[in-house]
Amino acid sequence: MVKRLISANTSEVLAMNGSELKQSIKASEGRTVVSENVVIHESIDGLTTSEMAAAFGADLILLNALDVLNPVILGLYDGEETLLTAKAHHDGKSIKRLQQLVGRPIGVNLEPVDPNASMLEDRLTISEGRMASLKTLTEAERLGFNFICLTGNPGTGVTNAQIAANIKVAKDVFSGLIIAGKMHGAGVNEPVVSLEATQSFLDAGADVILVPAVGTVPELDDQELREIVKLAHQQGALVMSTIGTSQEGSGARYIEEIAVRNKIIGVDIQHVGDAAWSVQSPFENIYALSKAIRGERHAIQRMARSINR
Repeated sequence: MVKRLISANTSEVLAMNGSELKQSIKASEGRTVVSENVVIHESIDGLTTSEMAAAFGADLILLNALDVLNPVILGLYDGEETLLTAKAHHDGKSIKRLQQLVGRPIGVNLEPVDPNASMLEDRLTISEGRMASLKTLTEAERLGFNFICLTGNPGTGVTNAQIAANIKVAKDVFSGLIIAGKMHGAGVNEPVVSLEATQSFLDAGADVILVPAVGTVPELDDQELREIVKLAHQQGALVMSTIGTSQEGSGARYIEEIAVRNKIIGVDIQHVGDAAWSVQSPFENIYALSKAIRGERHAIQRMARSINR
Protein backbone atom coordinates (compact mmCIF):
# COMPACT_ATOMS: atom_id res chain seq x y z
CA MET A 1 0.00 0.00 0.00
CA VAL A 2 1.07 3.59 -0.62
CA LYS A 3 0.06 6.96 0.78
CA ARG A 4 -2.30 9.03 -1.34
CA LEU A 5 -0.41 11.58 -3.41
CA ILE A 6 -2.18 14.65 -2.04
CA SER A 7 -0.91 13.80 1.46
CA ALA A 8 2.49 12.29 0.68
CA ASN A 9 5.85 13.82 1.58
CA THR A 10 8.66 14.27 -0.92
CA SER A 11 10.62 11.28 0.36
CA GLU A 12 7.56 9.07 -0.06
CA VAL A 13 6.62 10.40 -3.48
CA LEU A 14 10.07 10.15 -5.04
CA ALA A 15 10.48 6.58 -3.77
CA MET A 16 7.42 5.40 -5.71
CA ASN A 17 7.74 3.31 -8.85
CA GLY A 18 5.26 3.61 -11.71
CA SER A 19 2.63 1.26 -10.30
CA GLU A 20 2.86 2.82 -6.84
CA LEU A 21 2.48 6.32 -8.25
CA LYS A 22 -0.61 5.17 -10.14
CA GLN A 23 -2.12 3.73 -6.97
CA SER A 24 -1.25 6.90 -5.04
CA ILE A 25 -3.05 9.02 -7.63
CA LYS A 26 -6.07 6.70 -7.59
CA ALA A 27 -6.22 6.94 -3.80
CA SER A 28 -6.38 10.73 -4.08
CA GLU A 29 -9.87 10.39 -5.61
CA GLY A 30 -9.79 12.96 -8.39
CA ARG A 31 -7.73 15.54 -6.53
CA THR A 32 -4.40 15.41 -8.40
CA VAL A 33 -3.05 18.43 -10.30
CA VAL A 34 -0.52 18.34 -13.14
CA SER A 35 1.22 21.52 -14.30
CA GLU A 36 2.84 21.49 -17.72
CA ASN A 37 5.62 24.02 -18.32
CA VAL A 38 8.10 24.90 -21.03
CA VAL A 39 11.69 24.33 -19.93
CA ILE A 40 13.44 26.57 -22.44
CA HIS A 41 11.85 29.85 -21.46
CA GLU A 42 14.19 32.35 -19.83
CA SER A 43 14.09 31.71 -16.10
CA ILE A 44 12.82 34.26 -13.59
CA ASP A 45 15.23 35.14 -10.80
CA GLY A 46 17.19 31.95 -11.39
CA LEU A 47 14.20 29.65 -10.81
CA THR A 48 12.90 26.92 -13.07
CA THR A 49 9.30 27.04 -14.26
CA SER A 50 8.83 23.74 -12.40
CA GLU A 51 9.73 25.27 -9.03
CA MET A 52 7.20 28.04 -9.50
CA ALA A 53 4.45 25.61 -10.53
CA ALA A 54 5.14 23.41 -7.50
CA ALA A 55 4.98 26.44 -5.23
CA PHE A 56 1.39 27.06 -6.33
CA GLY A 57 0.20 23.53 -5.65
CA ALA A 58 1.02 21.21 -8.56
CA ASP A 59 1.38 17.55 -7.53
CA LEU A 60 3.07 16.47 -10.77
CA ILE A 61 5.30 18.45 -13.12
CA LEU A 62 5.20 17.81 -16.88
CA LEU A 63 8.10 19.20 -18.92
CA ASN A 64 7.37 20.44 -22.43
CA ALA A 65 9.88 21.25 -25.19
CA LEU A 66 12.61 19.22 -23.48
CA ASP A 67 15.01 17.45 -25.83
CA VAL A 68 15.98 14.35 -23.86
CA LEU A 69 19.02 13.84 -26.08
CA ASN A 70 20.17 17.41 -25.44
CA PRO A 71 18.65 18.18 -22.02
CA VAL A 72 18.47 21.91 -21.25
CA ILE A 73 16.31 23.22 -18.39
CA LEU A 74 16.75 26.94 -17.89
CA GLY A 75 17.30 27.95 -14.28
CA LEU A 76 18.29 24.47 -13.15
CA TYR A 77 21.96 25.36 -12.75
CA ASP A 78 23.54 28.65 -11.68
CA GLY A 79 24.36 30.94 -14.59
CA GLU A 80 22.06 29.08 -17.00
CA GLU A 81 19.08 31.40 -17.15
CA THR A 82 19.00 31.87 -20.94
CA LEU A 83 19.58 29.69 -23.99
CA LEU A 84 22.77 31.65 -24.65
CA THR A 85 24.25 30.65 -21.29
CA ALA A 86 22.72 27.18 -20.84
CA LYS A 87 24.30 23.89 -21.80
CA ALA A 88 23.05 20.35 -22.09
CA HIS A 89 23.92 18.11 -19.14
CA HIS A 90 24.57 14.55 -20.24
CA ASP A 91 25.66 13.17 -16.86
CA GLY A 92 22.14 11.87 -16.19
CA LYS A 93 21.73 14.00 -13.06
CA SER A 94 19.60 16.92 -14.28
CA ILE A 95 16.18 15.31 -13.69
CA LYS A 96 17.27 14.00 -10.28
CA ARG A 97 18.32 17.55 -9.40
CA LEU A 98 14.98 18.94 -10.52
CA GLN A 99 13.10 16.28 -8.53
CA GLN A 100 14.97 17.30 -5.39
CA LEU A 101 14.36 21.02 -6.03
CA VAL A 102 10.59 20.67 -6.45
CA GLY A 103 9.85 17.54 -4.43
CA ARG A 104 7.44 16.30 -7.09
CA PRO A 105 7.37 13.51 -9.68
CA ILE A 106 8.69 14.81 -12.99
CA GLY A 107 7.44 13.77 -16.42
CA VAL A 108 8.22 14.68 -20.02
CA ASN A 109 6.27 15.04 -23.25
CA LEU A 110 7.52 12.78 -26.03
CA GLU A 111 5.68 13.18 -29.31
CA PRO A 112 4.71 10.16 -31.50
CA VAL A 113 5.08 12.01 -34.80
CA ASP A 114 3.52 10.30 -37.82
CA PRO A 115 5.32 11.35 -41.05
CA ASN A 116 2.32 10.16 -43.09
CA ALA A 117 -0.32 12.05 -41.13
CA SER A 118 -3.00 13.94 -43.05
CA MET A 119 -2.39 17.49 -41.89
CA LEU A 120 -4.84 20.37 -41.48
CA GLU A 121 -2.08 22.96 -41.02
CA ASP A 122 1.60 23.43 -41.73
CA ARG A 123 3.67 20.77 -39.99
CA LEU A 124 5.98 21.92 -37.21
CA THR A 125 9.33 20.14 -37.25
CA ILE A 126 10.73 19.21 -33.85
CA SER A 127 14.06 17.70 -32.83
CA GLU A 128 14.69 13.98 -32.57
CA GLY A 129 15.02 14.29 -28.81
CA ARG A 130 11.44 15.51 -28.48
CA MET A 131 9.93 12.72 -30.59
CA ALA A 132 8.85 9.39 -29.13
CA SER A 133 11.07 6.49 -30.21
CA LEU A 134 12.94 3.56 -28.75
CA LYS A 135 15.97 5.83 -28.39
CA THR A 136 14.23 8.67 -26.56
CA LEU A 137 12.08 6.42 -24.38
CA THR A 138 15.20 4.54 -23.32
CA GLU A 139 16.88 7.86 -22.52
CA ALA A 140 13.86 8.98 -20.48
CA GLU A 141 14.34 5.86 -18.36
CA ARG A 142 18.05 6.59 -17.93
CA LEU A 143 17.38 10.16 -16.88
CA GLY A 144 15.00 8.95 -14.17
CA PHE A 145 11.65 10.44 -15.17
CA ASN A 146 8.72 9.34 -13.04
CA PHE A 147 6.30 9.43 -15.97
CA ILE A 148 6.13 10.08 -19.69
CA CYS A 149 3.34 11.68 -21.67
CA LEU A 150 2.84 10.47 -25.23
CA THR A 151 0.99 13.35 -26.84
CA GLY A 152 1.41 16.11 -29.42
CA ASN A 153 2.03 19.83 -29.49
CA PRO A 154 0.16 21.92 -32.10
CA GLY A 155 1.12 21.13 -35.69
CA THR A 156 3.56 18.31 -34.99
CA GLY A 157 1.56 15.59 -36.75
CA VAL A 158 0.96 13.18 -33.90
CA THR A 159 -1.66 10.50 -34.62
CA ASN A 160 -3.54 8.13 -32.37
CA ALA A 161 -2.07 5.16 -34.24
CA GLN A 162 1.47 6.35 -33.54
CA ILE A 163 0.61 6.97 -29.90
CA ALA A 164 -0.58 3.36 -29.55
CA ALA A 165 2.55 2.04 -31.26
CA ASN A 166 4.81 4.00 -28.93
CA ILE A 167 2.97 2.87 -25.82
CA LYS A 168 4.08 -0.66 -26.69
CA VAL A 169 7.69 0.50 -27.04
CA ALA A 170 7.51 2.37 -23.75
CA LYS A 171 6.20 -0.70 -21.93
CA ASP A 172 9.42 -2.52 -22.85
CA VAL A 173 11.95 0.14 -21.83
CA PHE A 174 10.31 2.57 -19.38
CA SER A 175 9.49 1.68 -15.77
CA GLY A 176 7.49 4.77 -14.83
CA LEU A 177 3.90 5.78 -15.43
CA ILE A 178 2.78 5.93 -19.09
CA ILE A 179 0.24 8.62 -19.98
CA ALA A 180 -1.10 8.69 -23.54
CA GLY A 181 -3.60 10.62 -25.66
CA LYS A 182 -4.25 13.96 -27.32
CA MET A 183 -5.02 17.36 -25.78
CA HIS A 184 -6.10 18.71 -29.20
CA GLY A 185 -5.71 17.72 -32.84
CA ALA A 186 -1.93 18.35 -33.10
CA GLY A 187 -2.67 19.53 -36.64
CA VAL A 188 -3.95 16.15 -37.81
CA ASN A 189 -7.17 15.44 -39.70
CA GLU A 190 -8.63 12.81 -37.33
CA PRO A 191 -10.92 12.79 -34.28
CA VAL A 192 -9.07 13.98 -31.19
CA VAL A 193 -10.67 11.32 -29.00
CA SER A 194 -12.76 8.22 -29.56
CA LEU A 195 -13.62 4.99 -27.82
CA GLU A 196 -11.70 3.11 -30.51
CA ALA A 197 -8.51 5.12 -29.94
CA THR A 198 -8.92 4.77 -26.18
CA GLN A 199 -9.24 1.00 -26.47
CA SER A 200 -6.10 0.86 -28.61
CA PHE A 201 -4.18 2.76 -25.92
CA LEU A 202 -5.49 0.42 -23.23
CA ASP A 203 -4.62 -2.66 -25.29
CA ALA A 204 -1.09 -1.30 -25.74
CA GLY A 205 -0.69 -0.90 -21.99
CA ALA A 206 -1.25 2.77 -21.12
CA ASP A 207 -1.55 3.49 -17.40
CA VAL A 208 -3.37 6.80 -17.87
CA ILE A 209 -5.59 7.88 -20.76
CA LEU A 210 -5.12 11.54 -21.68
CA VAL A 211 -8.17 13.42 -22.97
CA PRO A 212 -9.07 17.06 -23.56
CA ALA A 213 -11.09 18.51 -20.70
CA VAL A 214 -14.75 19.02 -21.57
CA GLY A 215 -14.97 22.69 -22.54
CA THR A 216 -11.63 22.83 -24.36
CA VAL A 217 -12.18 21.29 -27.82
CA PRO A 218 -15.29 21.51 -30.02
CA GLU A 219 -17.97 18.80 -29.78
CA LEU A 220 -16.48 16.84 -26.88
CA ASP A 221 -19.35 16.71 -24.41
CA ASP A 222 -19.84 15.29 -20.94
CA GLN A 223 -21.42 12.04 -22.10
CA GLU A 224 -18.67 11.24 -24.59
CA LEU A 225 -15.96 11.82 -22.01
CA ARG A 226 -17.91 9.87 -19.37
CA GLU A 227 -17.94 6.83 -21.66
CA ILE A 228 -14.15 7.05 -22.07
CA VAL A 229 -13.68 7.39 -18.31
CA LYS A 230 -15.83 4.32 -17.67
CA LEU A 231 -13.99 2.30 -20.32
CA ALA A 232 -10.59 3.20 -18.86
CA HIS A 233 -11.64 2.55 -15.27
CA GLN A 234 -13.16 -0.81 -16.16
CA GLN A 235 -9.78 -1.89 -17.51
CA GLY A 236 -7.73 -0.59 -14.60
CA ALA A 237 -6.46 2.64 -16.15
CA LEU A 238 -6.76 6.20 -14.90
CA VAL A 239 -7.86 9.28 -16.88
CA MET A 240 -6.24 12.72 -17.08
CA SER A 241 -8.24 15.67 -18.44
CA THR A 242 -6.18 18.45 -19.98
CA ILE A 243 -6.49 22.18 -20.55
CA GLY A 244 -4.05 22.57 -23.41
CA THR A 245 -5.83 24.97 -25.75
CA SER A 246 -4.58 28.33 -24.41
CA GLN A 247 -7.62 28.42 -22.13
CA GLU A 248 -5.28 27.85 -19.21
CA GLY A 249 -5.08 31.64 -19.44
CA SER A 250 -8.84 32.22 -19.49
CA GLY A 251 -9.06 33.18 -15.84
CA ALA A 252 -9.83 31.54 -12.52
CA ARG A 253 -13.60 31.48 -13.05
CA TYR A 254 -13.24 29.38 -16.20
CA ILE A 255 -10.64 27.10 -14.60
CA GLU A 256 -12.89 26.45 -11.60
CA GLU A 257 -15.91 25.68 -13.77
CA ILE A 258 -13.98 23.23 -15.96
CA ALA A 259 -12.34 21.62 -12.93
CA VAL A 260 -15.62 20.82 -11.19
CA ARG A 261 -17.32 19.71 -14.42
CA ASN A 262 -14.58 17.22 -15.26
CA LYS A 263 -14.36 15.95 -11.70
CA ILE A 264 -18.07 15.12 -11.84
CA ILE A 265 -17.40 13.16 -15.03
CA GLY A 266 -14.86 11.12 -13.08
CA VAL A 267 -11.33 12.01 -14.21
CA ASP A 268 -8.52 11.10 -11.82
CA ILE A 269 -6.00 13.80 -12.74
CA GLN A 270 -6.50 17.36 -13.96
CA HIS A 271 -3.84 19.02 -16.09
CA VAL A 272 -3.31 22.70 -16.75
CA GLY A 273 -1.12 23.53 -19.72
CA ASP A 274 1.56 25.99 -20.72
CA ALA A 275 0.09 27.96 -23.62
CA ALA A 276 -1.33 30.92 -21.69
CA TRP A 277 2.08 32.61 -21.54
CA SER A 278 3.82 30.07 -23.80
CA VAL A 279 5.58 29.06 -20.58
CA GLN A 280 3.03 27.67 -18.13
CA SER A 281 -0.36 28.54 -16.72
CA PRO A 282 -0.65 31.78 -14.72
CA PHE A 283 0.20 30.81 -11.17
CA GLU A 284 -3.14 31.91 -9.77
CA ASN A 285 -4.88 29.50 -12.16
CA ILE A 286 -2.87 26.54 -10.85
CA TYR A 287 -4.07 27.48 -7.39
CA ALA A 288 -7.64 27.98 -8.64
CA LEU A 289 -7.64 24.48 -10.14
CA SER A 290 -6.12 23.00 -7.00
CA LYS A 291 -8.61 24.69 -4.68
CA ALA A 292 -11.61 23.82 -6.87
CA ILE A 293 -10.99 20.05 -6.94
CA ARG A 294 -9.72 19.53 -3.38
CA GLY A 295 -10.60 22.52 -1.23
CA GLU A 296 -8.46 25.12 0.50
CA ARG A 297 -7.11 22.73 3.14
CA HIS A 298 -5.39 20.36 0.71
CA ALA A 299 -4.49 23.16 -1.71
CA ILE A 300 -2.56 25.02 0.97
CA GLN A 301 -0.93 21.98 2.56
CA ARG A 302 0.44 20.95 -0.84
CA MET A 303 1.93 24.44 -1.25
CA ALA A 304 3.34 24.48 2.27
CA ARG A 305 4.63 20.90 2.60
CA SER A 306 8.43 20.97 2.87
CA ILE A 307 10.47 19.30 0.15
CA ASN A 308 12.84 18.13 2.88
CA ARG A 309 10.30 15.80 4.50
